[in-house]
Amino acid sequence: MFGLSKEEWRELNGIYTSTEICQQPELWIETLNIIDSNKDKINRFLDEKLKTKNIRVIFSGAGTSAYVGEILVPYLNEKKEYIYEAIPTTDIVSNPVKYLKKDIPTILVSFARSGNSPESVATYNLANQIVEDIYHIFITCNHKGELAEISKDKDNILLLLMPEKSNDKGFAMTSSFSCMTLAAMLIFDMENFESNKDEILRMEYIANDILNDKYKMLNEIKDLDFKRVVYLGSGSFYALSKESALKLLELTRGQITSLSETPLGFRHGPKSIINDETLIFVYLSNNEYSIKYDMDLINEIYHNTGNHKIVAISRNCNEDINRISDYYLCLNTGSDIKNDICVALLFVLYAQIFALFASVKTGVEPDNPNPSGMVNRVVQGVVIHNYN
Repeated sequence: MFGLSKEEWRELNGIYTSTEICQQPELWIETLNIIDSNKDKINRFLDEKLKTKNIRVIFSGAGTSAYVGEILVPYLNEKKEYIYEAIPTTDIVSNPVKYLKKDIPTILVSFARSGNSPESVATYNLANQIVEDIYHIFITCNHKGELAEISKDKDNILLLLMPEKSNDKGFAMTSSFSCMTLAAMLIFDMENFESNKDEILRMEYIANDILNDKYKMLNEIKDLDFKRVVYLGSGSFYALSKESALKLLELTRGQITSLSETPLGFRHGPKSIINDETLIFVYLSNNEYSIKYDMDLINEIYHNTGNHKIVAISRNCNEDINRISDYYLCLNTGSDIKNDICVALLFVLYAQIFALFASVKTGVEPDNPNPSGMVNRVVQGVVIHNYN
C-alpha cells in the first residue's frame, strides 16, 4: 500500500488508516448493494413524508460526519424542489431552539461512524422533545452503537447500516465518511438511482487507478518544505475542503496548520496565510461557470511572488490549468463522471493519502495520532445538560 508493505505500515502504527483508505472502492460497491437491496423500504419511509408541505430535511453529524451533510446539500438543492439543510449536532445540542422548529415537520438524518457520540444521541432526544412531527434516518457504521440500539422497534426511525469494514478502526474517518456520503446521495436521489449506479461503477475503476498509481505525485509534494496547507473549493467541494483540512490536522496532530475556504472567500482575509512554506490545494468545480472563478484565483496566486506552491485537482485534464499550477492531478481516464458527489469522493482520496504521508513525515502514528488522549476516536468529556 502506497509503496510500503503491510509489515512496514504496522511498524509505523498506520496499518488501519492505510488499509481503510485503500478499501474504499470495494466498500462503495458494497454500499451501493446495501441501498439497492433496501430500495423498497427506503421509498416506503420517504415517499409520503417528502410530499408533506414545508417539510425540512436536516443532515446532522459532528466533525467529519457533519461534512457529509455539507457536501450533499449543494448537490441536492440544485436537483430538488424542496430545501435540504446541514446543521452539525454540535450546533443543535448547544442551541436547540435556534435550529429545531416545533411546527415544521422534519426528517433528521444523523450520520455517525460509531453511533455513540453524546451529541448524536442528544440531538435525537432534543428533536423528539421539540419537534411535533419528527422522523429520523440513522446512517451509521456500527451495528452495536447506541443509535442502532435506539432504532429498534420504532416506526419513525429508518436505520441504514453501512458495510461492517467502514467502521474505521483508525483514528481518522475515511471509509466511514465516503460510505455514508455515497449512501445518502443514493437515498435522496433515488429517481436517478440507475444512472448514479453506473457512475459509481466507473468511479470504482478510477479510484483503484488513484490508489495503485496516480497517488505517486503526492510523494513528491509531501517532500516539499511546507508548514501550512490550504484547501479551496466551492459548492460541494467547499465541504470537501473542510474535510481535507481536518484530515491533515488530525493525522499530523496539528503540527501542520491547515485552512479551508472557497476560492472567492479566500481573498477576503484568509489569503494572509500564504508564505513561502504554504501549499494551496484547489478542487476545481465541474460547473463551467464556477470553474472560471477557480482558475482566476489559481492564476492570481501562481503569479504572486514567493515560493508557495499550488496543487490543482480537476475532473477533466486541462492544459490551461496545468500551465498555472505547480502540480496538477486530474481524473481524466475516459470515464466521464459528472456527479459532483462521486467526483468529491474521488478527490478526497488524494486528501486522505496526502494526510497519511504528512503524518508519517511529521513522526506521528496515523492510527493513534493523539496517544496522550487529548483528542479521541469517539469524543469524550462532553456533558449533556438537561433541556427544559
